[in-house]
Amino acid sequence: MANTRIKDSMIDRIFVGAIYVFLVLVLLAVLYPLIYIVSASFSSPSAVTSGRVWLLPVNPTILGYTSIFKNPQIIQGFSNSLFYTVVGTFISVSITIMLAYPLSRKTFYGSKLIMFLLVFTMIFDGGLIPLYLVVKNLNLIDTIWALLLPSALAVFQVIIARAFFQSTIPDELVEASEMDGCSDIGFIFKVVLPLAKPIIAVLVLMYAVMKWNMYFDALIYLKSEELFPLQIILRSILILNTDTSANIQEMLKMQGLKELMKYSLIVVSSIPVLVLYPFVQKHFVKGMLIGSVKG
Repeated sequence: MANTRIKDSMIDRIFVGAIYVFLVLVLLAVLYPLIYIVSASFSSPSAVTSGRVWLLPVNPTILGYTSIFKNPQIIQGFSNSLFYTVVGTFISVSITIMLAYPLSRKTFYGSKLIMFLLVFTMIFDGGLIPLYLVVKNLNLIDTIWALLLPSALAVFQVIIARAFFQSTIPDELVEASEMDGCSDIGFIFKVVLPLAKPIIAVLVLMYAVMKWNMYFDALIYLKSEELFPLQIILRSILILNTDTSANIQEMLKMQGLKELMKYSLIVVSSIPVLVLYPFVQKHFVKGMLIGSVKG
């Protein structure tokens, strides 16, 4: 039997064409600011301030990047953000898995109550002042732990991980391991974690992006400049148009160089997340889809 294909009507073709045009416009609206920022970061200060940069760099230079990396406070902020991201992501992923896996098992007593309390915190929040008082009473103010512990757990990530474990780790597999004499800890490391690579990749990407972009917690809890993450330095340059370093302030007297450093710092602060994504994207879609089946 010959394959027959229904011919689209004129209205259908017009509708599909309009969708393509709309999607192309959305793509350009999203892509152009990114291209502009990269081009401006490689352009000369005079070209940036005069508005001559539209698509490609004008009078290409790396002056903005050399000015950034000559500033020791920016280097310190970059290393601090890297530390908060790596250590904070490890802590958050570990806690999320340790909480989500027991909640995924039907034999875990009180799982429904714990899930209710977790979801309750997503709807009702105590607010900033009670959280600040808790952090202060724990003597975490102006310490690295103020950025690692209060935001260590996200309920949404727990729900995704719990749904993944429910659909991926059947009860029969747990019973078989118990019959073979495998302990609960051994089952976690030998069976659960190897099968949980997709959801671990999802959690790593979510937490890493959150930790890397975190600046409000640092703004509230940190006082020492040597503990500031890169986002605080970026905020001071982009929003306040100031810098806490006397040396860089001398260099930023020219408005053109100041504008150039803004774009260069935006590019530098985005590189770690862009580097991380290719390593986890293979498992990202699978983990998100499996983790959204149940809940």
